[in-house]
Amino acid sequence: MLSVSLILWIAAVAHAVLTRHACPRPPEILLATVDIVKQEYNPGDEITYTCNPGYVPQSGSRSYRCPLSGKWPLVTLRCIPKKCSYPGPLYNGQIHGTDLRYPSVVSFSCDPGFILKGAKTSQCLADGQWSEELPECQPVICPPPPVSEFGVLSYRRLSPGNTSVFQDIIKFDCLLPFALFGKEIATCLANGSWSNIPTCKSVECAYPEGIENGFINFALRSTYRYADHVTYGCNPRYVMDGAMESRCEKTGRWSPKPICRAPCTMPVKRATVLYNEQKIKVQDHLQEGIQHAETIWFFCKNKEQQCSYTVPAQCIDGNLTAPACFKERGWFATLVKTDVADLTPC
Repeated sequence: MLSVSLILWIAAVAHAVLTRHACPRPPEILLATVDIVKQEYNPGDEITYTCNPGYVPQSGSRSYRCPLSGKWPLVTLRCIPKKCSYPGPLYNGQIHGTDLRYPSVVSFSCDPGFILKGAKTSQCLADGQWSEELPECQPVICPPPPVSEFGVLSYRRLSPGNTSVFQDIIKFDCLLPFALFGKEIATCLANGSWSNIPTCKSVECAYPEGIENGFINFALRSTYRYADHVTYGCNPRYVMDGAMESRCEKTGRWSPKPICRAPCTMPVKRATVLYNEQKIKVQDHLQEGIQHAETIWFFCKNKEQQCSYTVPAQCIDGNLTAPACFKERGWFATLVKTDVADLTPC
């Protein structure tokens, strides 16, 4: 006969087997699918969730087992979109769109003066790659300016290469004696045109005028055109102030002529002065005076200290004045009194 305890154990096991429950279809998870799909699952059956293409697990478990109770445990899996790497940088352009996750789309544009070469948009794919390669922003090309091959207007490139692109510059010139009117520099613009095209015109200047106390060197021509020039000279002892050369300008006028500045006669008859860093006597060495812009130093006397000091005086176009402190002495005084220039320097 079976014992009472054994009979109770067998009954309990039989009850547990008879009372176990099947699990229903597992809960649906956003952006994920389950590997085994059935109407019901026996206790002990295992299922695994997989994120849909383009999505990856962020948190929670992927696998779950049907318990004896027939109720699935709480499913904690969360799937998020896969992220593509930043597609740039796009030089001389912009990438529009800040969401880089699947299945987002970004677009491309170029700065003014540049043209997009390649796809205008690109999509982040399920494998984390972009659908299109990064395009390029290539500079706008300007055609050669409308300059006749055999005309008087010519140009030269200031940038390397044989093609002019956005922001390249060229410089124009006119064949002499034609003068250039307008800006000599043109820039390739964003719209593919040049900023400006100058013109060349013929210019004549009147016969050049002479200068006072001077002359024109070999002005033998009857007609003077743009860029022609003449040179000037000054009479003996006159000093030229300004450029020696005068040029026929595009305005039809001559550039400024020089001025011949006059020499200066000495304002005193007898004196010892400093001239070219040498002590000399006016009556012996400077009878003809000094030239324009030259400077001499007069000796003045400090009566209190019985010493001498120098004061400069400069010749300005025929005008030279001795300083107020200088006292000119007569011939007899130079014989009996010590020259101020020989006193001890103050």
